[in-house]
Amino acid sequence: MAEILQYKRIDGVFHRMNALTKICFLLVVIVLAILSTDPLVLAGLILLVFSLALVGRFGRELLAQVPMLIFLSAGLILLTVLTMQSGDVIGYLIPAAVPVIGGHIPVTTGALHFAAVLSLRFFVMLFTFQLMIISTQPRDLITALRRLHLPVDYALMLLIAIRFIPSLQLEGRRIQEAQQARAYNPGAGVKGKVRALTPIIIPLVSNALGKANVLGLTIDLRGLRTMSRTPGLDRPFGRPDYLLAVLIVALVIAGAAVTLG
Repeated sequence: MAEILQYKRIDGVFHRMNALTKICFLLVVIVLAILSTDPLVLAGLILLVFSLALVGRFGRELLAQVPMLIFLSAGLILLTVLTMQSGDVIGYLIPAAVPVIGGHIPVTTGALHFAAVLSLRFFVMLFTFQLMIISTQPRDLITALRRLHLPVDYALMLLIAIRFIPSLQLEGRRIQEAQQARAYNPGAGVKGKVRALTPIIIPLVSNALGKANVLGLTIDLRGLRTMSRTPGLDRPFGRPDYLLAVLIVALVIAGAAVTLG
């Protein structure tokens, strides 16, 4: 599985931008994705973010997350079909030809539309987060959040949450490889995959709790709660920042026009 929310050292356009510009772009795109219920608008946002990732030379990292998003989308569609029945019935989850239980779970247009909107929102949000995290060093992100007057405690929690995701993913992969090296065979099929999760989740949670304790002690030893702070260095605003700012303004105007129209 490809790593998510992991900074990549690439000499791209987005890596040379100021973090404040990328945070503003992230907020605008997420707000537009939340407010929009049109699948075409959401698909346009996905195409825009992916095009920017290609310009920034990390489109491959975004494509690596597509299988996971498709899996999540399939689960959302199934859950929505089971729990939501609005609009016209276009079929049944279990064909009517099946005896006794056939034809009792209708698939409606309203459920499919709602599931499509939710799935596309997941694509937009994850792609936009990836665009910012891949191209922004943690120290630049913290400096930008402090410029926005976000309390240092909340900025630190956000950074730890972002950094823990790839760390836990890598730790889980190592545990899985260790189990395979010990010839652990949980079996085949869905039952085997479920059984294979137990020897991974338990040591993963245990290691995460241990790291959290060490992290808390480290924070206290470094005097986080003292009032003295080392000032961060801002990246200067360049031509890419101004171009992205123009795109942000255009997105706000287009979003307002679609919402009000």
